[in-house]
Amino acid sequence: MRFESSSRTPHVPGNDCRPGPSDSRGDGFAGGCISLIVLLIEIPVAFLLGLTSVIRGWGRADEQTAAVPMDWVPILWLGGFTLGVLVIAVIFLYSAHPFAGAGQLLVAAIALLFTIAAWHDQYERAHPPPPPTRSGMQPSNHMADR
Repeated sequence: MRFESSSRTPHVPGNDCRPGPSDSRGDGFAGGCISLIVLLIEIPVAFLLGLTSVIRGWGRADEQTAAVPMDWVPILWLGGFTLGVLVIAVIFLYSAHPFAGAGQLLVAAIALLFTIAAWHDQYERAHPPPPPTRSGMQPSNHMADR
């Protein structure tokens, strides 16, 4: 006589101890709470970065009109902050918190805009336009235009 198992439940393909659709994604409330907590941490950091950048630039108001080299410190600080926020966004998106990840991507985009603006300001400061001539026209450098 063969021994047969009394519990013969049919095996459903594709359902091998995997979490269901409700377990694979974070709900909106948890994502919103996580996003709020991270934003409350990022706001003071961004404020301190902006404050230190402004304080560094105060002494430069009385500089000469000659070209000075670019100050890369504010650009690197803001770029590092942008990269950190982007890493946090990717972690949130990978850990199935789409709302928190999307919020962090938005913050990263705003931080990237501030980084580009800081770079542009430093570039304009390091490369001033040439002084006007007596006729009021800008001198043309034909070799540089090519």
